[in-house]
Amino acid sequence: MSKQVQEVETIFCHATGDDYLVVVERDGQRLFRAKLGLSETSAGPRPAKFRLKQGSSEEPRQPDEFVELARRAGRIRISEQTSSEKRRELREMLEGYQLEDKTKAVRTCRYCASAGRYSPITTETAVKDDNDWICRDCARQELERQLTYSGSGEVTGAAKERLEDLMLEVQDLERIVNLLQGQLDPDLTKFDTISATTDEVDPVRVDSLNLHPGLQNLLEDRFETLLPVQSLAVDHGLFDGDDQMVVSATATGKTLVGEMTGIDRVLNGKGKMLFLVPLVALANQKYEDFQDEYGHLVDVSIRVGASRISDNGNQFDPNADVIVGTYEGIDHALRTGKDMGDIGTVVIDEVHTLKEEERGHRLDGLISRLKYTCEQRAKRRDDYGGAQWVYLSATVGNPEQLATALESKLIEFEERPVPIERHVTFADGQEKVRIENKLVKREFDTESSKGYRGQTIIFTNSRRRCHEISRKLDYSAAPYHAGLDYKRRKKVERQFGEQELSAVVTTAALAAGVDFPASQVVFDSLAMGIEWLSVQEFHQMLGRAGRPDYHDKGTVYVLVEPDCSYHNSMEMTEDEVAFKLLKGDMESVMTHYDEAAAVEETLANVTVGGRAAKSLNDRMLGDVPTKHAIGKLLEYDFIDGFEPTPLGQVVTQHFLDPGEAFALLDGIRKDAHPYELIADLELREDDL
Repeated sequence: MSKQVQEVETIFCHATGDDYLVVVERDGQRLFRAKLGLSETSAGPRPAKFRLKQGSSEEPRQPDEFVELARRAGRIRISEQTSSEKRRELREMLEGYQLEDKTKAVRTCRYCASAGRYSPITTETAVKDDNDWICRDCARQELERQLTYSGSGEVTGAAKERLEDLMLEVQDLERIVNLLQGQLDPDLTKFDTISATTDEVDPVRVDSLNLHPGLQNLLEDRFETLLPVQSLAVDHGLFDGDDQMVVSATATGKTLVGEMTGIDRVLNGKGKMLFLVPLVALANQKYEDFQDEYGHLVDVSIRVGASRISDNGNQFDPNADVIVGTYEGIDHALRTGKDMGDIGTVVIDEVHTLKEEERGHRLDGLISRLKYTCEQRAKRRDDYGGAQWVYLSATVGNPEQLATALESKLIEFEERPVPIERHVTFADGQEKVRIENKLVKREFDTESSKGYRGQTIIFTNSRRRCHEISRKLDYSAAPYHAGLDYKRRKKVERQFGEQELSAVVTTAALAAGVDFPASQVVFDSLAMGIEWLSVQEFHQMLGRAGRPDYHDKGTVYVLVEPDCSYHNSMEMTEDEVAFKLLKGDMESVMTHYDEAAAVEETLANVTVGGRAAKSLNDRMLGDVPTKHAIGKLLEYDFIDGFEPTPLGQVVTQHFLDPGEAFALLDGIRKDAHPYELIADLELREDDL
């Protein structure tokens, strides 16, 4: 004891009932704890008992030992959490021993004090807990306890760090707990702002373009100058026939780049235009846009889908001046040998689809086959110069590499027309709908400086959930997904455009390019089906928030359910995924091939190119193991030499992979009903 007395630095006193807890420290380390009791004497309060605490037991010591400790201590601190009456009693006792000069009341963490730890706090370091203040370490522990108590599931990784950082930033535990209960405190939900940016580009005057008179007059009626990304494309050879890859944010006008050169080439007799998109809904929308805007100048047709049951032409006229199609629709035309004539321009919208696991290889193969078809046509027709290619995307992580691989000139424009505020909050599946309702109402009740009410796109992961959410919103809303018929989807698009709907609830699968001028995007889920979104898909979706002609800013809300996943095959939880997406870099766009994809594309290339199949494989972006694929095609009896067998023709025309083809053959041999065969195929796809 005497050695400890010699080296005492701090004595900390905190009232516990009638007595005081005494903590003795040296160099910030606790030496021991003790219990001090005072009694009233004629000279004032004096130590009456002093007991050293050792675990759950107490060792009685002489009360005068406390006085000796106090005299040797460098400082004596009294917790402000001690009542004023008890502080006055303790001070009076210390003054009786002339120790008042080294005595001071300090604010301390009440949890630490109760546990026998001296933990002084300041207004800069403390966290408010009800009407009291606690230290940061105890605040973290209390937050974790509250997370468990609230039933929020296990908040992991970056989400937990985010909550802790917010708590330390605002210094208020209750506000964080309220956030977990669905309160939308904008100071807490706001994650960041993607600023509006404007690159300096000299605008090209429309009257200087010298296009075909029909198109020239149409554009002059609509604009005086081109938008920056359009001006960049023109300045870098768009109307000289140069292939271009245009990468620019949503709503910056990149689509018109492809339209201008395509329509001009059509009108000048340089071949028809193909405008290709990944989804039927987008093709239908684009087909109508072309009809409305250019229908008086050119004939427009549409080619979508490739049904396994029948080949529905969908108003397809291969002799039309402009053909709007899905990737699979045009690829089906190639695989079945349809002659589309002289193709002068090919516009590939959403070219980042090349990276998708299920569809990327088909777009890669389509580009190769279409280029081959155009080149063969050019060889036969000396007066036909081949096609100009324009690739469009808002989200590419490796634009230079991809542009080089596609043998095109990169036109990259970094402008963000309006700022986007990104918010994150936490809620379970049922609580999410209540929050979404609040967000939709708040947005629709707000009018921009341009006179438009705020409207919302809610992205979720299933068609059923689309209907569930839209039914529960107080303001007018509608589901929108590929399961709706064409007439219903067009009605929703019209109602949204006329501001009759406060919100549409749609699946992530329809994120690309659907033209809803929304000011707000809400993520009800961060999954597409049973797969987590990629950073690229996430940016594509949030980029729908805010249009320069409608809104002053875009707003994005990510609603995160801690410890949630949508299928047992999903490795991460939604709270982990959320911050990976918010902080992540855009993925590179490149196509990867497994055996099934290599076999499918090689078979399609044999069907279209015959002996040229190897050169078609070689020009594709992905590394296709051609020899192995051809060996498998021979083994499966899909080809005979460099010609598809009847079985191979069926497989390639209906986009079957080898496993699906074998499932069909096996079913046919067993006299299975056709419905059973189709059901088996769908089940196989669900298992992928």
